[in-house]
Amino acid sequence: MRASNVLNLGVKELRGLQRDPMLLLLILYAFTVAIYTAASAMPETLNKAPIAIVDEDRSPLSARIAGAFQLPYFTRPQLITAAEMDRRMDAGLDTFALDIPPNFQRDLLAGHAPTIQLNVDATRMTQAFSGAGYIGSIVTSEVNEFSQRYRAETVVPVELVLRARFNPELNKGWFGAVMNVINSITMLAIVLTGAALIREREHGTIEHLLVMPITPVEIMVSKVWSMALVVLVAAAASLIFVVQGLLRVPIEGSVPLFLAGTALHLFATTSLGIVLATLAGSMPQFGLLLMLVLLPLQVLSGGMTPRESMPDIVQVIMLAAPNTHFVMLAQAILYRGAGFSVVWPQFLVLAGIGAALFTFALGRFRKSLK
Repeated sequence: MRASNVLNLGVKELRGLQRDPMLLLLILYAFTVAIYTAASAMPETLNKAPIAIVDEDRSPLSARIAGAFQLPYFTRPQLITAAEMDRRMDAGLDTFALDIPPNFQRDLLAGHAPTIQLNVDATRMTQAFSGAGYIGSIVTSEVNEFSQRYRAETVVPVELVLRARFNPELNKGWFGAVMNVINSITMLAIVLTGAALIREREHGTIEHLLVMPITPVEIMVSKVWSMALVVLVAAAASLIFVVQGLLRVPIEGSVPLFLAGTALHLFATTSLGIVLATLAGSMPQFGLLLMLVLLPLQVLSGGMTPRESMPDIVQVIMLAAPNTHFVMLAQAILYRGAGFSVVWPQFLVLAGIGAALFTFALGRFRKSLK
């Protein structure tokens, strides 16, 4: 393998990418707009949930309950009639509709156990689950304070002191920004490398390369380093200008160390992109294969949900996936400020997986040329 051939072929790949406006737009979108919008919309905790109240009691207690729903958890409650409740929920105007029955305060003071109906639009899953608990807690608190005639703090024998490390504001946008960078790295590494190989095949230029004094390993290495370089530069720019600059997400660890781990991850994922390109005969087929491979990689890597919550067999299988170890590495460095002494096992495993995928991809690539 001659270094000059690998360099020149890699430069050719970069020039080919430069002439493809759609892929350039995809790179720009994935590392800017997609990350910003996903991180901004990331909080799935209760935030400005629309709520309506049917106050059939018109008592001081019902007014007190209605006044307890405030920003940022709920919007200002809309006072509606019972006839409007179902229509508004069918139209998607309200996520919660609280119906306070007539004589609610009187029955409570008489020692009875009156009931309040809460209708929930469960299609809005994230708000429905957490919001129902919030509403139950708010109503119970207001009713207890009203029945006891005073507001008192509950005294418990043990005091729990909460210390939130690495994300003291409990801002899920911080988590979402970094995880979307990680997902974009994995996606684009596979897409760009696979598209580069399929583009050669569709344009007929792969035959031109084969009649030149160039080996298959030189062709493959040139595609790996060139596409990996593009994704690495884009990821670094996104981390600095979008995540740290625009979103103001604090990065605890070393960005160069993270980029070093990213380079190893790209070595593995670009090789995976070549494997998929050798299996696919065209770009539409490559896109279908990409969905079958990319979605499980991202969903089961531990970036969206903790690996500990997955079945044991899934945890074992996903240890063979490069982005599982990349997520561990990235979270340790960027969130917790870990150094190389902590993440060296992930570096080692990524190097091993990358070597295995590269060897397999080279074998597939050679067979596809025959």
